[in-house]
Amino acid sequence: LSSTRNCFGPVTGQQEILSIDSVLYGFGRSLVYFSYMIPQEIIAKKRDGRALLSADIQNFVDGVVSGDFRDYQSSALLMAILLNGMSADETAHLTEMMTYSGEVMDLSDLSCPRVDKHSTGGVGDKVSLILAPLAAACGLCVPMMSGRGLGHTGGTLDKLEAIPGFRVDLDEAAFRAQLKKINVAMISQSADIAPADRKLYALRDVTGTVESIPLICASILSKKMAEGIDALVLDVKFGSGAFMPTLEKARELGQALVQISQKMGKSASAILTRMDAPSGNAVGNALEVKEALDCLRGEGPADLMEVTYVLTEEMLHLGGLIESGENARSLMEEKIQNGAALEVFRQLVAAQGGDSGVVDDPGRLPQAPDRLVLRFEGDETTYVSELEAKKVGEAARLLGAGRAHADAAIDCSVGCLFRKKPGDVVQPGDELVEVHHSGSKNLDEALARLKTAYRYARDKPDIAPLIESRLN
Repeated sequence: LSSTRNCFGPVTGQQEILSIDSVLYGFGRSLVYFSYMIPQEIIAKKRDGRALLSADIQNFVDGVVSGDFRDYQSSALLMAILLNGMSADETAHLTEMMTYSGEVMDLSDLSCPRVDKHSTGGVGDKVSLILAPLAAACGLCVPMMSGRGLGHTGGTLDKLEAIPGFRVDLDEAAFRAQLKKINVAMISQSADIAPADRKLYALRDVTGTVESIPLICASILSKKMAEGIDALVLDVKFGSGAFMPTLEKARELGQALVQISQKMGKSASAILTRMDAPSGNAVGNALEVKEALDCLRGEGPADLMEVTYVLTEEMLHLGGLIESGENARSLMEEKIQNGAALEVFRQLVAAQGGDSGVVDDPGRLPQAPDRLVLRFEGDETTYVSELEAKKVGEAARLLGAGRAHADAAIDCSVGCLFRKKPGDVVQPGDELVEVHHSGSKNLDEALARLKTAYRYARDKPDIAPLIESRLN
């Protein structure tokens, strides 16, 4: 032990010699000081509020993947992290170790700047379906690895799979070939990408540790860093329909995501966006695909396009393709008006085995067998003051559009089309929402959620801006 200590110089407060097995261990881009500790020692260290060294985190991640860290031990450490937090350096080390726990793609041979976007999730959030082909049409390479919906928020993969035949399980060779050909691919996380995250996320979901910001950062960024990107734009949502309900928590998460991305050598910025009401007018997988197609034709809702343009502009900026916002907006509008963005979406669908005929004929998407309309039951003209996104998301889940647990089946055809949103005038008998359903046993409860999601006011309400701020 003494000779080992002398090899590495004097021990400071941030260094510990913890066993006779100390060696230098090369990993990823780092050269870390490796010192083996048994799981309970690492757990106790974080339990007592002490910082974990790179070696501790490496031991933990390796143990999660190999099974040497049992689930109950991993759960104990996750809870200790939730309660005592992690420094930026600890979080960066955790993210890097989780990234390199599996395959990391090298896309450096692709000529276009490689930029992705990640959203923390919201109700009716189909931005990725518009943004990915739009950014590719503007000259970026978009290697997008997306997720599925859980609870009241939707998932990009579920929306894509509403397109008949669409495959999200591309292997690396197919992923790379598609990026070379059309500059965009939208896939699921494979078993070889960040396997430590797959195990830890499942544990977090059942142990009450999902809310930990260091763990959120490591989970999101380990997958994104494995994509082989140059830069990342983060859409961090806040409000009633978002994972982060308050602006303060969203800002904390956004700052952490940007900081950790930059520590890992990637350009990054976060856009804080409001999610108090659903994004766009459609909620439900096939209905949202149809609305995304409307947007790519230049016929989409203004609120949805505003968020899409801001996020895509940030991608173009980080990718070095534009210098000013005015130039970016002109370029994006041109690619929509001349049909280039829609054509990229068509190519994306065809490349991943989907029925590209839905682009010209959305009627080929799954259709719910039944529809009904909820109307305004008041007796005087008024304004919609609120449409609570969380209740809308819960109603969609009850209809069958979302999941109560990770392995639940979904019905791609069901959902809601909103005729009135905050700021709109409503008169007695006006249509509020068209509900597409398949006779779910939870239909009455879903309708009750939708009715209580609406609130009204005599005077026209002030609508807060969707884009709150940008962090970089």
